[in-house]
Amino acid sequence: MDFEKLHREQSGRILATLIRLLGDFDLAEEMLQEAYAVALQTWPAQGIPTNPPAWLVSTARHKAIDRLRRDERFASKQEEIAKTAEVSVSPFSEFEEDMFQDDPLRLIFTCCHPALALESQVALTLRTVCGITTEEISSAFLTPPATMAQRLVRAKRKIRDAGIPYRIPSQESLASRLDAVLLVVYLIFNEGYLASRGSALIRSDLCAEAIRLARVLCQLLPQYAETQALLGLMLLQDSRRDARINTAGDLILLDEQDRRLWHGDQIQEGSQLTEQALRRGYAGAYALQAAIAAVHANAKTAKETDWGQIVGLYDLLLRHQPSPIIEVNRAIAMAMAGPIEKGLGLLDELESREELREFYLLPAARADLLRRLSRKAEAVVAYRKALSLCTNRIERRFLSRRLTELGAAGVR
Repeated sequence: MDFEKLHREQSGRILATLIRLLGDFDLAEEMLQEAYAVALQTWPAQGIPTNPPAWLVSTARHKAIDRLRRDERFASKQEEIAKTAEVSVSPFSEFEEDMFQDDPLRLIFTCCHPALALESQVALTLRTVCGITTEEISSAFLTPPATMAQRLVRAKRKIRDAGIPYRIPSQESLASRLDAVLLVVYLIFNEGYLASRGSALIRSDLCAEAIRLARVLCQLLPQYAETQALLGLMLLQDSRRDARINTAGDLILLDEQDRRLWHGDQIQEGSQLTEQALRRGYAGAYALQAAIAAVHANAKTAKETDWGQIVGLYDLLLRHQPSPIIEVNRAIAMAMAGPIEKGLGLLDELESREELREFYLLPAARADLLRRLSRKAEAVVAYRKALSLCTNRIERRFLSRRLTELGAAGVR
């Protein structure tokens, strides 16, 4: 049994179910770790259960009940736990499987309760639903890890003390909580599309889960164009997954990818969803990003990419959602639309921004533009800076390869 694969692909759903059953984030996390320890001891000798996630849920829950019986909290918790349906070691029934499938969505809405600050909502969901580490979340938010850890502790305490319910809200209140939920789903996708750490560039399990959650949201809220736009955006981006890495495991940039490997069905569906959202008069952040992705996805060759249209879409996006990272992407688009020097100048100005100090894609983009201009010495400096900030092994290997091509030594 590949425990690492099980943990990577199922821990979010297992933990979401345990939080529903136990009503306590910290207890659920701790008991899941104990269940993993029991599995490591017993599965090799007794065999792998028919439904490993169900076995882990059941084991963790029973351990939690044993813990609470020895704890003064049991008196206040036992009625709640007694109401919880017994989780069987045997495979889930159809009803239980449906609950297990939707537990991540329930947990997302719990984490995205308006009683919590928006950043806390997003961070807590990424930590609990996706199992993304505090360090990885802090990197995504450009926030020190210690600050992020404190934010997570306060968010869990707020949910516990305020008695925030673990459920999908009613239709009347669903819409008011949608912005935070959509942001969370997109950040889940982003971590899967470009893993912040580790040996894999892509975590297809996170991408697939984000797309599944977006489809559920579209079913719950068919009248809201932004849900369609987000689903379209993720489908368009995910359509390129098989072309982003070669057989040797090396990163391939967009303009060098074999477009025959792109998934045409996802491009078609994503483009249609994006057009539908825009035709309904919705031009929010997800719709504009989806429109940019659609321009890339529908260009038959890299040379046919309409960079002028992409710049215009980034201009609209910046007015709608100002962001230093969007400014970086706009500068790159400006460079590709030409002349390169104009975009490079914009990137040079952005280097002084404090919030971009740890954003390795900024020096990486500068390095690429300098390389295209044959300014090799400056490109080497920029690639080395990007390498010092990058934490993903595949991307580090790509940056090292670029340095080697320029006649400089890289650090692996």
